[in-house]
Formats: sequence, structure tokens, C-alpha cells
Amino acid sequence: MKSILLYGISMAILLFLLKWLELRFVVFDHLFEIYAGIISVIFMVLGAWVMHHFQQKKQEKENARKEMVAIPELGLSQREMEVLELMSQGYTNQQIADKLFLSIHTIKTHGSNLFVKLDVKNRTQALIKAKELEILE
Repeated sequence: MKSILLYGISMAILLFLLKWLELRFVVFDHLFEIYAGIISVIFMVLGAWVMHHFQQKKQEKENARKEMVAIPELGLSQREMEVLELMSQGYTNQQIADKLFLSIHTIKTHGSNLFVKLDVKNRTQALIKAKELEILE
């Protein structure tokens, strides 16, 4: 029993010495690299936040521009603009309905209204005309 206890204490002391040496060699000898890594991570996170912030502002300005162009000239509602945008991304009526939490009948009604207001007969013509009028990119 005494030898097991002595063996355990000696192993704990050796483990402590190894960890202390590891700390000394890794942290103290490579302190510059650790600081440089921390600073790099901080700048990466800051850059991602700034990019997200500017993208959000750009999107808000783009949405405002689309509203200003579309609503007065053609009388498109905000929901019709959303449907048109999703159509341009290739979504089906059912996918648009699911994405906007509306019934498929409502999406078809918005689509019909879009066709009338844009003076077109189908989705493809609506998208082409919307791009010509610079409603879509």
C-alpha cells in the first residue's frame, strides 16, 4: 500500500514537472506567436462584423431603391416585389409560398398581378422586363 502511494505521488510530481516544462516552452518561448494569433483572430472577427454591417446597409439601400423605382412607376406592392425577386431566383410558386408563409393561391394572384402591371404574359417575360426596367439586377 505504501509503495502504491509513493508511486502515485512520484507520478503526480513528474506530471507536474512535465506540464510546467510544456508551459515554459510553449507559452513563454512562443509568446509572440500566441499574441499574434490572438490579434489575428480579433481582426478576423472584426472584419467579418464590419463586412456583415456594410452588406446589411447595402441591402437596405438596394431594397429602398427597388421600392422607389417599382412602386410609383408600375404600382407594384412590396409583396409583389418579393414574389418577383424569388421568381428571379428560380423558385417555384409552391417554394415561394412556403418561403413567404402564404398560400399558393395568393402567390399565383401576386404573379397574375405582376404580369398585368408589367404587361407580359409569362414568368420569363416578366423577369426580362423587370431587368430592363432595372427592378431586378
